[in-house]
Amino acid sequence: MNAMVLTRRASGRLDAIARDLPATGDSDALIRVHACAVCRTDLHVIDGELPDVTVPVVPGHQIVGTIERLGAQTTGLALGDRIGVPWLGWTCGRCEYCTSGRENLCPKARYTGCHIDGRFAEYAAADARYVFKLPERYGDAEVAPLLCGGLIGYRAYA
Repeated sequence: MNAMVLTRRASGRLDAIARDLPATGDSDALIRVHACAVCRTDLHVIDGELPDVTVPVVPGHQIVGTIERLGAQTTGLALGDRIGVPWLGWTCGRCEYCTSGRENLCPKARYTGCHIDGRFAEYAAADARYVFKLPERYGDAEVAPLLCGGLIGYRAYA
């Protein structure tokens, strides 16, 4: 698959690289990417303005796509589902924040496009806990930006 990869910290650029399809585990989904919006956080990652970015990494955390493969332990999702994946990509599931519904504060959290390969690629793997079904009434390019700013606003309101 083709991917845009940050290969050097604070380089300010991405390199087009052919890579293997992402590996998936028992609780993951393999997603064929249809759209991925660009967020200011992506630019912070690329420009080296975040301290703990994993390199190399594929940026991009506002994905819209369809599920191509599911791990054996995933529930609530099906092959072909149209889904979205946001910035929060993994949490421990055990700390006081995770168990109280505030997993965005998990001290061990890992973020899509920063610690985990993101979506500036043809395919992506994601922890199924952080994969959300999307309504069909919005186009891919319309809904992609909502997977960051929209979720943050919704979470603040809820």
